[in-house]
Formats: sequence, C-alpha cells, structure tokens
Amino acid sequence: MDTFNNEDLTPQNDTNEIQNSGGINIENTPAQSDSETISFQARLDLSELQAGIAAIKAEINSVIVGQHKMIDQLLVAILSNGHVLLEGVPGVAKTITAKLLSKTLSLHFSRIQFTPDLMPSDILGTSVFDLSKSVFNFKKGPIFSNFVLIDEINRAPAKTQAALFEVMEERQITVEGVTHAMEAPFLVIATQNPIEQEGTYRLPEAQLDRFLFKINIDYPNLSEEIAILQRENALQNKQKLDNIKQILSQVDIIKYQSIVKQITIEPQLLEYIAKIVTNTRENAFLYLGASPRASIAILNAAKGFAALRGRDFVTPEDIKDSAVPVLQHRVMVAPEREMEGLTGEQIIKQIIDTVEIPR
Repeated sequence: MDTFNNEDLTPQNDTNEIQNSGGINIENTPAQSDSETISFQARLDLSELQAGIAAIKAEINSVIVGQHKMIDQLLVAILSNGHVLLEGVPGVAKTITAKLLSKTLSLHFSRIQFTPDLMPSDILGTSVFDLSKSVFNFKKGPIFSNFVLIDEINRAPAKTQAALFEVMEERQITVEGVTHAMEAPFLVIATQNPIEQEGTYRLPEAQLDRFLFKINIDYPNLSEEIAILQRENALQNKQKLDNIKQILSQVDIIKYQSIVKQITIEPQLLEYIAKIVTNTRENAFLYLGASPRASIAILNAAKGFAALRGRDFVTPEDIKDSAVPVLQHRVMVAPEREMEGLTGEQIIKQIIDTVEIPR
C-alpha cells in the first residue's frame, strides 16, 4: 500500500503566501482540543431539583441515623409518583421516617391505622344524610389527601384492602356510582411487620403490584445503634419532629415529577428492562413472574434514580438499582425453592447478573 506524507501534499510556498498576505499563520495557530470545541450541556436543568432533594435529606438525617438507601428509594418513589411498602420489624423507624418525609413536603397529610375491624367506608368516606336539605352529602374519608401513611397495612381484612385498589392505581375512587378524583400528587406509604402473623392478613398480589417499591428495612449496625442512643439522649424533652422544615411545595413536586418523565432512556436500555422482566416469567425458581406493570415501574424508577444523581439520561446502574425494590414483591418463589431458603430478592439479583448489560 502506498503511503502519503502530509508535507508532500502541501506546497511549501502556500504557507509563505498566507503569512505574507497577513492571513492566519497555520503553523503558529494552536489546535483546539475536543473539550474546547464541543460543549456537553444537560438537556434538562436538574439543579433546582437536586438542591431540594439535598435539603430534604439533610432534614431527615437530622433525626434518622443511617438508612441512606431507604431514604434514596423513598425520594425516587416521590419523583416517580409511585407508592411504597415499607417492611421491617417494629422499632426500625418505618413510621417516623414516613412522618419525617411528610413534614419536609408542604402537602396535606393523613395517617390511617389499619385494624381488623376497619371498614372500606372508614377509609374512602360515606354518604351522610343532611336533615336540613333532605339530601345525602358525601363525607370524604382520610384517603383524600396528598400524602397518606397507612400503618400496619396487613392488619385489615381483604375487603378493606380491596378498597385501595382503585385509588392506588387510578388516583380516584368510585362511591355509589360517583367518581371522585384525588388531588395531585397522591402518594401512599404503607408499613407492615413481616414477622408477626397473628391478627394479620396477607396482602393480595393485586395490591402488592400497585406499590412501586417494596423496601426492606434492616437493623442498624453497632455504630449506628450507638449514634441513635446518643441522639436520643441529647433530645431530653424535645420532640424529634419539632424543628423539621418544609422544603418542597405541592407545585414543586408536580413540576419535578414532570421533569423526571422527560429524562432520556436509550432503546437498548428499554430492551434491557424487558429482558430482566421477561426472565422472571421464564425462571424455574419462580412460580409467578412480573407483569408489564413491573417493566413500566422499573422505567419510571430508573428515571427517578437518574434525576436523584443529577443526570438527564438513564444508565444501566439506575436500572439495576430499581429492579430489586420493584420486582421483589411482584414475584413468587417456587415452593421447593422457598423451602431451601431462597428469597425473591436473591433470585432477582441472579437474574440481573445473567442478563447482558447493553454496550
């Protein structure tokens, strides 16, 4: 193959003519680097969103010790407009974390304590007869709120749990043929104790599928336990939530949720999500796989993680971080594998490891 010398292709007198004519001196002009000529600018401005999230974290961390992963997942759920199921033994700060989070948001908050005698009308509301006008007026229940904390959700019977199906999925309720829409944003955070079985009812799959995330809360380690005691001792007669500031307004949250929807995701990453979810349906270790609703949930959660990290595009890492909390409550482990001690979380992690990451 013939080779060419750049010097042979450029006549020597051309450069001299340019120099003599007062033009640009090619030899003395420094070449611009790629970083100088190409400007990479984010398509979406996430600076305000990140500042708000950082302020919320600071407020929560002033009371809660550790649990950083749980806090991030709760914030992602808010950005993704999804509901959360918190599962853990009593005393690991499930309820107080939800209350703390609600205090940092300027939203209407309501708390519902689920009990075995709770009726659907106690949640949704009921019609009350007005004697003065001889008409029935609908009295709204505690579900009509922006931020709803349901404590011990597995203590209510199936009939009461079924009352949440429509409102959690469609953000509306239908009572006596009349539809009542929820005011945006509408978020449900529910807690349950996985250990105690007496007086509890297993959540149906249809309801579990309506939670964006299921977050398992573990015990704190030794250093965190010491920090909890030190902080509690320093409180004296002060209340934990007294000094918590409101950070984001209702308008802010709706705006940030709209921004998160606009975050970019490449087609090969959509295929990556689909492969993970499809694998749950074909896995021999699972009796029940995830539905397409799970695929959409991973998509929305991955965008939330990207926004939390200051990016306007999704990466495989965002999808991996979303997959376990999105899928672990949507799959059922095969009985023989469950007897061996395998959990849905472990199987999902194995699936993630086997699915090839897009390049």
